[in-house]
Amino acid sequence: MSRAAAVRRKAVSPRSLTMPIETLNLPAIAGGKPLFDQLLPIASPEGLPSDEFLADVRRIIASRYLTNGSFVREFEAVCADYLGVPHCIAAANCTSALMLVLKVLDLNGEVILPSFTFHATAHAVAWNGLTPVFTDCDRDTFCLDPDSVRGRVSKKTAAILPVHLFGVPVAVGQFEKLAADLRVPVIYDAAHALGTRINGARLGNFGAAEIFSLSPTKLLVAGEGGLISTRDAALARRLRSARNYGDAGDHDPDVIGLNARMTEFHAALALRGLAGLEDRIARRNEVRLLYERRLRRVPGLRFQHVPHDAHSACKDFAIIVDEETFGRGRDWLASALAKENIEVRRYFWPPVHRQKLYRRVWDGRPLPVTDEISDRVLCLPIYSSLRNADVENVCDAIIRASEYARGPFAHPRPGLERTV
Repeated sequence: MSRAAAVRRKAVSPRSLTMPIETLNLPAIAGGKPLFDQLLPIASPEGLPSDEFLADVRRIIASRYLTNGSFVREFEAVCADYLGVPHCIAAANCTSALMLVLKVLDLNGEVILPSFTFHATAHAVAWNGLTPVFTDCDRDTFCLDPDSVRGRVSKKTAAILPVHLFGVPVAVGQFEKLAADLRVPVIYDAAHALGTRINGARLGNFGAAEIFSLSPTKLLVAGEGGLISTRDAALARRLRSARNYGDAGDHDPDVIGLNARMTEFHAALALRGLAGLEDRIARRNEVRLLYERRLRRVPGLRFQHVPHDAHSACKDFAIIVDEETFGRGRDWLASALAKENIEVRRYFWPPVHRQKLYRRVWDGRPLPVTDEISDRVLCLPIYSSLRNADVENVCDAIIRASEYARGPFAHPRPGLERTV
C-alpha cells in the first residue's frame, strides 16, 4: 500500500493512545513524516517555451527594435482576436496599465472597489489622487458584492472597480446595469482572469476596459506584463499614448503618462505561451475538481463558488477554514502544511482596508464578509503541470491534519508535541 493510501485509511482513534507514539499517523507538525521530501511550490510559471523563444530573441536583437516593434503589435492583435474585442493595448505590467486607464478616463472623486484584493488595485486608485471606497465582497464568490456597492454610491462616485478574483468573474451583468444607471464607468481588474468566460464569452468585452496581468504566477506569462482590452477606439488611442509618457509621436503630450511600454522580449514570450492557454485552463479546472472531490467532506472546509454561467481560469484555488468545525484555525493549518513541505498562501490577508497604508482612508464602515473570508482563506498549489499524485498528497496532508485537530490529540498533553 502506498504511503498516501495508508494516510487515507489510517485515522487516529482512541485505541491509538495505547500504541507507541512513533506508529501514529501524525501530521508533520506533530512529529510525523512529511508527505513531501522537497517543497511543493504553490505556483509554477506556465507555458514557457525553449528553442522557439530563443530564436525570437535573436530576431529581436537583429531588428534593433526592443520596444514598439512587430512582436508587441502581433501580440496585441492575437489577444484582440482571442478575446473577441476590437482593441488590446500591451503594457509593462498590470498595475501601470490600471493606473493609466484611471488616468486617461480623467476621473475625480471616489472609486468603489473591494478590500478583498491585492493591494495593487488600491494603489492604482491612490496614485491617481482618487479616494478608494472599500466595499464588502460576496460570501460565496469572494468577489465585489453588487448589493454592497449600491449602498456605497454617492455624488462623489467617479467609477466602480470590481475584481475578477482567483479567475472567478464578478456579477458582470449587475455591474454593467449599475454603471449605466449611475452613468459612471466600470473598470474591471482582470489580473487573474485571462481566459475566464461568462455565458461562453471571454472576459475582456465588458466595462470601459478590463486589465489583465501576465506576471509569473498567471496562466499566460510574459515575465512581467499587462494587457488592456477595450471596445472604445478613442480610449485605446489615448492609452497607447499614455503608456509612452503621454506622447502620441509629436513630442507634445496631451496626458501625463508613464513609461509603461512592453518590451519585444516580453511580447515574444507571451506570444509563444498563448498557444497552450486553453489546455492549461482545462487542466487547472481538473485540479480544482480533484481538490473539491477529496476535500468536500472534511469538516470545516468550504470552497470559492464558481457561478453556473462561468468557466473559471482557476488562477488560484482557495479553501475557507472554519476553526470551530475544523478543530484548528487557518494559520495552524498553514503551519501544518508548511511542515509537510507544501507551500500555501493567505491570499488576501490582511484585507486592504486593514493595511497600514489604507487604514487612514478607510471610512470605518464594517466589512464583515471581507474580514471573515480574509481571516479564514488559504490558497493551495495549483498549476497545469501539477501531478494528480501531488494533489492527492496535499489532500492527504489536509485530511490527516483535520483528523489530528479533531481527534484525541486535538488538545495534546503538555510536552507531547515536543517528544514525538
